[in-house]
Amino acid sequence: MRERLQKLIARAGVCSRRSAESLLTAGRVTVNGVAAHLGDKADADTDVIAIDGTAIAFAEPAVYLMLNKPRGYVTTLSDELGRATAAELVADCGTRVFPVGRLDKESEGLLLFTNDGALMQAMTHPSHQVDKTYEVTVTGQLEGAEDRLSAVTELDGEPIVPAQVEIIERRQGQALLRVTIHQGKNRQIRRMCAQVGLQVTRLRRVSEDALTLGDLKPGQWRYLTDAEVAALKGSERA
Repeated sequence: MRERLQKLIARAGVCSRRSAESLLTAGRVTVNGVAAHLGDKADADTDVIAIDGTAIAFAEPAVYLMLNKPRGYVTTLSDELGRATAAELVADCGTRVFPVGRLDKESEGLLLFTNDGALMQAMTHPSHQVDKTYEVTVTGQLEGAEDRLSAVTELDGEPIVPAQVEIIERRQGQALLRVTIHQGKNRQIRRMCAQVGLQVTRLRRVSEDALTLGDLKPGQWRYLTDAEVAALKGSERA
């Protein structure tokens, strides 16, 4: 895939993207032996990109995938207690990838994995506030549950951004809610529900930022499309 040279140089770890632009402007970069200019593109898999005549080496390609994590798996690469891990379910992707964020053991649904450290940092940094949407089955004090949940602005003395809550379905003695949060505090939805007299019987993440779980079956994973990766990175990080 052809990408801007300053992005490729930065991905190789040579320097920052801004410094790479300076190298291009100074005429110190070549592609296949030909002088390159700011705005030029190349393919890291097929082109030889050199700085001052020395070819740069690239790490393994960035990998992005989505897992539908089943209940009962912990979100760690390994577990000292011997519990099943979500990482085991994506081990056949052929590359060491890392979970972006967490889903607790009893929670299910969309879990992103990647080896792109910059994207991981961007999506997990508190300032980014990635929207995450969950389908939550609850019991307990169901009357006005959506209003009470959306009114929660503090957890254990710490302020939080109010969630968006709507009822999808009411059943005998329980309700299915759609809850969108913006910060992702530890076990945030479970703590919010407990605070307003609700008990969570099932919690499933169905979307995160630009990604939706769709019909991916529990325990299965798939690579993200180029469009999904571009949407995650956003125009400022593309």
